[in-house]
Parts: sequence; C-alpha cells; structure tokens
Amino acid sequence: MEEKDPKGFTVKDRRKVSMEDLDRETPQAASPGKQEEQGSGQEQKAKMKFEQASEKCDQRSSTPLPEVSFATFVLSMSSSALVHLGEIPDPVSQKSETDLVMAKQIIDTIGMLQEKTKGNLDAEEERLVNTLLYDLRLRYVQKCNK
Repeated sequence: MEEKDPKGFTVKDRRKVSMEDLDRETPQAASPGKQEEQGSGQEQKAKMKFEQASEKCDQRSSTPLPEVSFATFVLSMSSSALVHLGEIPDPVSQKSETDLVMAKQIIDTIGMLQEKTKGNLDAEEERLVNTLLYDLRLRYVQKCNK
C-alpha cells in the first residue's frame, strides 16, 4: 500500500501481516465514526481468530500453562530481570550472564506498571508488586556496586 503525501514524499506500508484477513476497509473510504465501529469489529474478529487458533494449539500441547493473571505476568517479568541480573541461569543456554541494562529496563517496566495500576490492584497484587520491586531494586544496586 502506498500513499502520496501532498508535500511530495511517499509512505510505504511494509508490514508482513496481511490485514485483508480481517476484511479491513481503507481509512480513506471510511468516515471517522465508521472507522471506530470498524476498529472494534476488526479487533473482535482478530480476537475470535486468535481464540480459535489458541484452542487448536492448546489441544496439541501436553504441557498445561499457568493461568494468565496480573500476578503471573509480573512474576514472569521479575524472572526475566533475575536472569539479566545473573541471579538465575538463562533457561535456554543454562548460563548465568549479567546484563544490567536489560535488568534495569525490566525493573523500570514493573515500576511503570506499579504506577499505572495504582488503585486498581487488590491488596495481594499490590503487595506482590511492592515486594518484587523492592527485591529487584536491591539486587540491582548490589550488582552495580560490585
């Protein structure tokens, strides 16, 4: 898809994902109100296709996955931070390596989640985030001071 800008430069859409599967209408052909309706319709179609594919893939897998929740998400992120801090070995390579830049990025991301979810978490979730951040930040400081 190419669009000409009135100022003379060309925009090329090089995405590999085809939106035709979602029966997407081009933005020029839709009115602003209709675009919002179509956006939610497209999102619903994409969600339905995702759920259908997930069911198919889940039936092939013999390993049950943990329930998707805020707690499992934050615990997963903290595990990644611990890998980058060199506290636990990388699950793929089985090597312990330190990457403080990536560890800080993950810790900052958890901190951002803490700020953005303030007032929306139950007491247990809030305690989990606070405890994880406290622990990860202390470990980060210890690694930086070595």
